Amino acid sequence: MLTILGFAMIATFLVLIMMKKMSPIAALVLIPALFCVFVGKGAKLGDYVIDGVTSLAPTAAMLMFAIVYFGVMIDVGLFDPIVRGILKFCKADPMRIVVGTALLAAIVSLDGDGSTTFMITVSAMYPLYKRLKMSLVVMTGIAAMANGVMNTLPWGGPTARAATALKLDASDIFVPMIPALLVGLLFVFCLSYVLGVRERRRLGVLTLDEVLEEKVEEKETETVLVGAGGSGDGKVDMRKGVAGGAGSGTDADEQADDFQGLDPHRATLRPKLYWFNALLTVVLLTAMIMEWLPIPVLFLIGAALVLSVNFPHIPDQKARLAAHADNVLNVSGMVFAAAVFTGVLQGTGMVDHMAKWMVDVIPAGMGPHMALVTGILSLPLTYFMSNDGFYFGVLPVLAEAGAAHGVTPLEMARASLVGQPLHMSSPLVPAVYVLVGMARVEFGDHTRFVVKWAALTCLVILGAGMLFGII
Repeated sequence: MLTILGFAMIATFLVLIMMKKMSPIAALVLIPALFCVFVGKGAKLGDYVIDGVTSLAPTAAMLMFAIVYFGVMIDVGLFDPIVRGILKFCKADPMRIVVGTALLAAIVSLDGDGSTTFMITVSAMYPLYKRLKMSLVVMTGIAAMANGVMNTLPWGGPTARAATALKLDASDIFVPMIPALLVGLLFVFCLSYVLGVRERRRLGVLTLDEVLEEKVEEKETETVLVGAGGSGDGKVDMRKGVAGGAGSGTDADEQADDFQGLDPHRATLRPKLYWFNALLTVVLLTAMIMEWLPIPVLFLIGAALVLSVNFPHIPDQKARLAAHADNVLNVSGMVFAAAVFTGVLQGTGMVDHMAKWMVDVIPAGMGPHMALVTGILSLPLTYFMSNDGFYFGVLPVLAEAGAAHGVTPLEMARASLVGQPLHMSSPLVPAVYVLVGMARVEFGDHTRFVVKWAALTCLVILGAGMLFGII
């Protein structure tokens, strides 16, 4: 019964948000509360929610201060050179813009943090998509898939969890998987090319002058993300980010600057502090990778430092915090709402029964192919449950079943990483709300678009892993 109710709860949640009958934050709270009553454990709902909030509180804190830190870094111009390079490549060609989205997301994903990747990618690419009237779900889908492939880095989380759960060395899991993951990343680039060509056929290729003239006629006032900020409904704060319209008297260079999402003349730039900010970011990411301190503590300290050094006057600090406050509140609120969902799933025992049922239905004849089975199961399981639940709850059971048929724990661990491109769009992943909120995309629209392509990316990685003899 718990198995059926667990799947019914997840299905109800997905259907309601995809049909836009409920907002994600309302669905994350009300649906699990209702099902908790159905299970007959309504009296324990408070305990489940508190347990869920407690487990996700560090994640919420990390996202809050990461948004402030990287939002301020965007404000002061740290990422301008990277963004300018990507935008110079993109020009006004929809195909190049989509490919540039994948490239930028993959590069920024090297830091191992999804929210950071989405903040930088959306802040750079959103003005281009908006101005050319391109599909924003293409942007969110490509960014999520590129980040999902890169999320398998040892410091990204899943690899470390698999290593811990099966008592293996993370490098032994990850290094042999590199060829398969590169194939997966190449597939994302190829997919971005195909989707970009489709957008090009739909919209045509405009010259830079045509885009700018259209912008002047419409008198748009779009942004660079003054904060990672947004309104309470998840919309990005679009205050005075882009330089004034490109009139007929401007030269080509000024027009190119104006077309770029990052205003090269914004008042928050701190060019004299560029190398300090770059060094601070490198130190922060190094400390995160080396695990010198918990990630929330690192971002808390980093946010305090970057605000104090770049904006020494308290009114300026308050202005920067205010610019980012809406998005911080929106994302942290979504995380705590997700805590209700995960708390009920785990507290009632639904997630355990679901995992056990899926393991039990595996035919005995599939024993020698448990790595393949694990790779396939990683798609739905990492989508419908947290990485912690999958890697610490399900993977050890699958690995034990595989060991009985001669399948090594290393093969099982590698296969378990396959589902990450789909996992990064799971409603249980806090970073995805940063992505859709900043991009002004409905979560249901994003889900409808990305699931099929992300699942295909996962299968490509699985196929490459088997072809290379890795899995």
